[in-house]
Amino acid sequence: MSHNTFGHLFRLTTWGESHGPAIGCVVDGCPPGIPLTAEDIQAYLDKRRPGQSRFTTQRREPDAVRILSGVFDDDSGRQVTTGTPISLVIDNVDQRGRDYGDIKDKFRPGHADYTYWEKYAIRDYRGGGRSSARETAMRVAAGAIARKVIPGVTIRGALIQIGRHKIDRARWTWGEVDNNPFFSPDPGVVDTWSKYLDDVRKAGSSVGAMVEVVAEGVPAGWGAPVYGKLDQDLASAMMSINAVKGVEIGAGMAAAELTGEDNADEIRIGNDGKPLFLSNSAGGILGGISSGQPIVCRFAVKPTSSILTPRRTIDRFGNETEIVTKGRHDPCVGIRAVPVGEAMMALVLADHFLRHRAQTGRG
Repeated sequence: MSHNTFGHLFRLTTWGESHGPAIGCVVDGCPPGIPLTAEDIQAYLDKRRPGQSRFTTQRREPDAVRILSGVFDDDSGRQVTTGTPISLVIDNVDQRGRDYGDIKDKFRPGHADYTYWEKYAIRDYRGGGRSSARETAMRVAAGAIARKVIPGVTIRGALIQIGRHKIDRARWTWGEVDNNPFFSPDPGVVDTWSKYLDDVRKAGSSVGAMVEVVAEGVPAGWGAPVYGKLDQDLASAMMSINAVKGVEIGAGMAAAELTGEDNADEIRIGNDGKPLFLSNSAGGILGGISSGQPIVCRFAVKPTSSILTPRRTIDRFGNETEIVTKGRHDPCVGIRAVPVGEAMMALVLADHFLRHRAQTGRG
């Protein structure tokens, strides 16, 4: 597989750079006959779109998506997928490459500048080019299609930590996530986060965050042993998101502190005659295969590397120097990572649904 392609049966290939004329993707392997319009996709893109609050980059991108291929009107007049590659494109309308003229020969600490230069001997210094989180808009677009492939599955994400400030899980309310600029499920932490990020932003700095994504309605049986594990692919998907430096499933790293009695998810028979798990330390996945419980995945996002504080670095000619990164940047990139995490969960589940159906003949 190309390093620009993700998935097996349900595949996503993205293209484009931060300050190029457009970004786009091709979704291959989508079954035919699924109703799909640009409006279906746009609703999810609007959640990730920049410039919606003072806590994200002020780059003004409408992120208006166009479907170029892979859909056609059926006999009833609905626009549906045809089973052929679906091509999507979003025009970049607010590029300001001039913001990066002062750093075109310098490597920004924490960014991919140095490693891209070492690998390719050329780099697009305008906003990081291909390494920019701008690419994630296409993941969100593709995730909207993936959700349609797995009806009955609900995928929701939330921001659960900014810096050292965590939510109170006792106040977790999914309905609050869309009522604040942080995707926080805890309304009680919003004021704290607002004041904290205002201080971070005014200081020209940045801070990291933690995102949690939960998928409910996934039946038991998706995934495969050894090298086809569902949690393996989820970890790969989340780690592929820009700035993500840690991923955990279920209890995750906290499992290292648990005993076998605490960690094992005991099972009884529920009132419906089906297995009833008494806890979910496994995050809904056992042996790489879904158990029917909610699938729970968390990932840590590092602080945005583009900050106004002078930092020591080198240039491509081998000289030591200092750098200040100007431009429009998120003080906490983790905020807009929430819809991206949801999209990657959807992509993995759609792929594993199709793989499970192909192998077993069951949905």
